[in-house]
Amino acid sequence: MFDISALDLARMQFAFTISFHIIFPAFSIGLASYLAVLEGLWLLTKDNVYMRTFNYWRTIFAIGFGMGVVSGIVMAYQFGTNWAVFSDKAGPVIGPLMGYEVMSAFFLEAGFLGVMLFGQKRVGPKLHFFATLMVAAGTLFSAFWILSVNSWMQTPTGHTINAAGQFVPDVWLNVIFNPSFPYRFVHMVLAAYLTTAFVVGAVGAYHLLKVRTNRHAQVMFSMAMWMAAIVTPIQMFAGDQHGLNTLEYQPAKIAAIEGHYENVAGAPLVLFGIPDDEKEKLLYAIEIPRLGALILTHTWDGELRGLKSFPKADRPNTFIVFWAFRVMVGMGIIMLAIGIWSIVRRLQGRLFEDPLLARAAVMAGPVGFIAVLCGWITTEAGRQPWTVYGLLRTADSASSLNAAEVGISLLAFIVIYFTLFGAGVYYMLRLMAKPPINEEAEPSERLKKAYGITATPMTGEPTSGGPDPDRR
Repeated sequence: MFDISALDLARMQFAFTISFHIIFPAFSIGLASYLAVLEGLWLLTKDNVYMRTFNYWRTIFAIGFGMGVVSGIVMAYQFGTNWAVFSDKAGPVIGPLMGYEVMSAFFLEAGFLGVMLFGQKRVGPKLHFFATLMVAAGTLFSAFWILSVNSWMQTPTGHTINAAGQFVPDVWLNVIFNPSFPYRFVHMVLAAYLTTAFVVGAVGAYHLLKVRTNRHAQVMFSMAMWMAAIVTPIQMFAGDQHGLNTLEYQPAKIAAIEGHYENVAGAPLVLFGIPDDEKEKLLYAIEIPRLGALILTHTWDGELRGLKSFPKADRPNTFIVFWAFRVMVGMGIIMLAIGIWSIVRRLQGRLFEDPLLARAAVMAGPVGFIAVLCGWITTEAGRQPWTVYGLLRTADSASSLNAAEVGISLLAFIVIYFTLFGAGVYYMLRLMAKPPINEEAEPSERLKKAYGITATPMTGEPTSGGPDPDRR
């Protein structure tokens, strides 16, 4: 396979499959909570616009949830096929945690999902709302266990190593609540909420550009912009705290993120550069003096360790980590800018009357997914060359592999994933393109024209009554 080792192919396969998988849970976690909020607002206000918006997103959630489950199953199989040594050595810790996720979190989601999707006319509204809450809680609980596993691999604690070289749990609370887990969990959940908010905001903005008076689109856009304006600054603070934790426990990752090869006091913040691991130098650097030390150490003259202070065999790929982090931060800046823009327009009473803001929101629909993917790349590539940080190397974690077999399975994954999940995403986009309108009325001529309807009418027209979400 073009002189690529079996280990490299196995890593590429895992990276490819998890990159597909992670976007679906990130979306379903946020969308489940959004559905719960919509149904709660409907119970509180009796305004049917919330229930119709709930019904609009419910089907989309079901598709995304299903694709997340299918893509997640493949991840578990790879532990046994490509990473058998890791499974053997870390299994006593990883296995029970993954089992808890399935038994407590996934069963909770799946058990109430049927009621949420199909029980609206079969159970009372309060019981249906409870089912929606349980689905939302299940997605969060699932994230809890999965991120506990990942965090333990990043900052392993609460275990001993037996004579066979296996990691054996010693204190389960220390395993679960390892040093990086609280920061990683908060950061990921907020990322999921922002990812969903920008998808919902993009869909609402798209339909507002069609018909500005569409009240369902107004509700989507208004709620999404509230989330962007409020949660993005909180996420930046959470990211800062996560960075401080990473500096304490994984200083080599921070050195790669910052592009520092030398130990430096009063370190600058590097905006741009091209890391060269062979020359051990950051080329074409554009820096802001001392700002890096201020952000990471909260002191003006704080010292940061450079990559040269770590053995070459213990360093991550600087180029990948350096640029993945900057793309993630760039997406965060876009989110913050749109959130601030929406606040200004809201205060002016023109939230739904600015076509430039609506177009910007449509274009920003994917930024959450990009940020999540780049954040994952920063986290996982920055942990290398370890699977269990500082204790078990990636090169020592793989099965006895044949490069040709791994390469063929990787090609099969690429074809199947792009076909299967590409079709699923396409269908979701088709659903999002349909107008979120009143299902009980005939469409107006304006709506027909906006959505290009000639003979077959749409399912309804936006309502005009009820509170204006822009006036809250």
